[in-house]
Amino acid sequence: MANSMGIRGYHFVEFYVGSAKMTAYWFAKALGLECTAYCGPETGIRDKISFLLEKNNLKILVTGPLQPSSSEIQMFLNLHGDGVKRWAVEVDSVEHAFSKAVKQTAIPVLTPRRYEDQDGFVQEAAIRLYDDSEIVFFNRDNYRGIFRPGFGKPNQNLVTTKEDTGLIAIDHIVGNVRENEMNRWADYFNKAMDFETFIDFGPGDISTQFSALLSKVVRTKDEVIKNPINEPYEGLKKSQIEEYLEHYHGSGIQHIAISTNDIISSIAALRKNGVEFLGVPKTYYEDLRKKNYPIREDISKLEEHGILCDTEGKGYLLQLFTKPIGDRPTFFFEIIQRCEGAEGFGQGNFQALFESIERDQELRGNLTAR
Repeated sequence: MANSMGIRGYHFVEFYVGSAKMTAYWFAKALGLECTAYCGPETGIRDKISFLLEKNNLKILVTGPLQPSSSEIQMFLNLHGDGVKRWAVEVDSVEHAFSKAVKQTAIPVLTPRRYEDQDGFVQEAAIRLYDDSEIVFFNRDNYRGIFRPGFGKPNQNLVTTKEDTGLIAIDHIVGNVRENEMNRWADYFNKAMDFETFIDFGPGDISTQFSALLSKVVRTKDEVIKNPINEPYEGLKKSQIEEYLEHYHGSGIQHIAISTNDIISSIAALRKNGVEFLGVPKTYYEDLRKKNYPIREDISKLEEHGILCDTEGKGYLLQLFTKPIGDRPTFFFEIIQRCEGAEGFGQGNFQALFESIERDQELRGNLTAR
């Protein structure tokens, strides 16, 4: 079923960071991305600096402030630290997507705008998401230049030596919200963007000995966009969602899942590039062998690289989560491979995953009683 918003898929994700150049270097080196576009003083932009990094269909924009007057960026950083400010979807018509969303109660941030130069024009508009995040509607059908007006070719190659990570595209984007906000934001997506609720994890579905959470997954009706939304639930100790909300100081984007067609090779390359991943106990793989899942991969290889496996629904998926990539225990990445049409999000792995997160919480002194 085609989506009524004319959404073609994810386009890019933009991070606000304290130092764009240093963070862009990490993305290039650790994730194996290429810096393909740049904006800053050399391109006529005086208040901020941005680097666009790409690999296959994955696009990450890293933006930092150049002046104290860059108030939007500085305010975001002061409150949240480095994190995702906005994610963009490519649409057939920016005007149509924006007007339809706002008519259905979306909160407008940027009315449709046209940005042009000698290479043509792009169109953008944005609506509010969670506290300080945004969804951008983006169309560049009439633009021949690099990314968008204001950008030029990068003036240097950030990284010359790195492993090929085989990353392909954004699979899904996950938000963490306060208690009693999950249903409101799921309804927001469903009404404003004509999404549907695909999965609903209720009380007891996602829990450990110490903590629990609730989660809903919303998606476009043609499944090109998928967005889980998590909120904390009552438990003995502080959950990973509560830890995120406390250190991020609000609701926001917790992690981005990036797809690959060969997760074993991708994880091996990412580890060589310096990416840190959550640890998985040996008992997980003992249990995995007993389940005798019909998977193509050698379980010994999955164990060697710490990769999780789940057969929820049709097909099966393989996944692994990085540790938080910044100073605060907030944002992280997930690497995912969907095999034979898998549609889920690894419910069978939640127990092992959240226990692993709790071990890191305990090291940080944040696995405390509620």
